[in-house]
Amino acid sequence: LDGTGILGNKVEFVTGDTQTKSDAARASAKSMIEKDGVVMINGGSSSGVAIAVQGLCQEAGIIFMAGLTHSNDTTGKDRKKNGFRHFFNGYMSGAALAPVLANAYGSERRAYHLTADYTWGWTQQESIAAATEAMGWETVANVLTPVGAGDFSSYIAPVLNSGADVLVLNHYGGDMINSLTQAIQFGLRDKIVNGKQFEIVVPLYSELMAAGAGENIKGVLGSMNWNWQLPDAGTKAFVKSFGEKYGRPPSNSAQTCYVQTLLYADAVTRAGSFNPCAVAEALEGFEFDGMGNGPTLYRAEDHQCFKDVLVMKGAENPTNQYDTLEIVEKTPRAQVEYAPNHPMFGGDEASLGTCNPGA
Repeated sequence: LDGTGILGNKVEFVTGDTQTKSDAARASAKSMIEKDGVVMINGGSSSGVAIAVQGLCQEAGIIFMAGLTHSNDTTGKDRKKNGFRHFFNGYMSGAALAPVLANAYGSERRAYHLTADYTWGWTQQESIAAATEAMGWETVANVLTPVGAGDFSSYIAPVLNSGADVLVLNHYGGDMINSLTQAIQFGLRDKIVNGKQFEIVVPLYSELMAAGAGENIKGVLGSMNWNWQLPDAGTKAFVKSFGEKYGRPPSNSAQTCYVQTLLYADAVTRAGSFNPCAVAEALEGFEFDGMGNGPTLYRAEDHQCFKDVLVMKGAENPTNQYDTLEIVEKTPRAQVEYAPNHPMFGGDEASLGTCNPGA
């Protein structure tokens, strides 16, 4: 961290394209391990990818710092001793969003869920439904949609006659952009149902999704792991250096991978070793601050990071192409915490297993 490398070693990196596909991600990671001799893998572009690569790193004895993965399963039933996650998860989104949704839209709401048919969608929907039902909402339906469907019109049309007055889009990336755009084209947000204004919720936001959806996200509530508009010194320093290099603010996934690289380097330094088990021990139970989300903990029992969560909404009057989202609330860490054996995270059967020190 002082510019002299890690334990006197120069840091080099290689990159690979996951194609947002588990098989491609495993193949890329396997090449990095066997051909390039990497000691840590950082990143991943979906929960399916993260879970697949985390399993591979466990088998190979490599530390995996999971990137863009929001499924409860990553640090739930699929948790691994060699894997760590700085990003938040579906349960945390539900715990942060539900009180804000109830305050904004009332406690007597009927929600219709469209859900991406894979690990992230399943656990995201379960989390949002449970959290909103605890506030008094009713879940009218949950319809699974194929990833990359493109045209969601056949899934949106039935919403009109369902009696629902809220549409929850458990979609991400291009699917969220397309489904939200098509829901707006169907005129859902212009309708009055059950005497209430129809609303749309996007539980998980990203900057690129917001930019792609354009004006369609105005006023739509969701959540994020981190956002470049946070006012703390750590965020400002990272935004400044990232902006100077790339000409734009960093995304929350870029910040996640950056922070994880720093945390790995710090853990190696504190452990005095690159041995994965020594590094894991240094990260377990580690508490720190200064990265934008307040006091932060890497919990030893499941390697999930606990910190404040952001509730966001589409900006009503953006002033440039980057401030498409605005922070509604910084939900305190205590509100989004849960027990390591929570039923949504594998219950008592879930286990990290044993650390693999590798070759």
